[in-house]
Amino acid sequence: MVMCNCIVQAGQIPADTEAALKSKLNGFTQRAFGEPAQINWVAIPEKSGFTATKPSTSSIVSMRAPKPMEQPKREALLRELGDLWTAETKCSLDEVVSVIADPENN
Repeated sequence: MVMCNCIVQAGQIPADTEAALKSKLNGFTQRAFGEPAQINWVAIPEKSGFTATKPSTSSIVSMRAPKPMEQPKREALLRELGDLWTAETKCSLDEVVSVIADPENN
């Protein structure tokens, strides 16, 4: 499984959009890594996140690849991940922090 953490502001993403994102993230990890996503969805309480003194509209989507990857592949996957998120949420890329990290060294 590919661990995927999604951090959003409470009330920012409707339930139907959340369900679509989870489904598309699972499809993304299946295509990119050949493994399903294990999604940890965290909603930050309202009035707990701000950008430039206004309630934040930012999201973080972070996952750990099952094996190290070359930078060109990571860049392509990050573009795809950002496009997936913005297509569903209608937010801009400036509002999304996307991370695809290599596995931890044990």
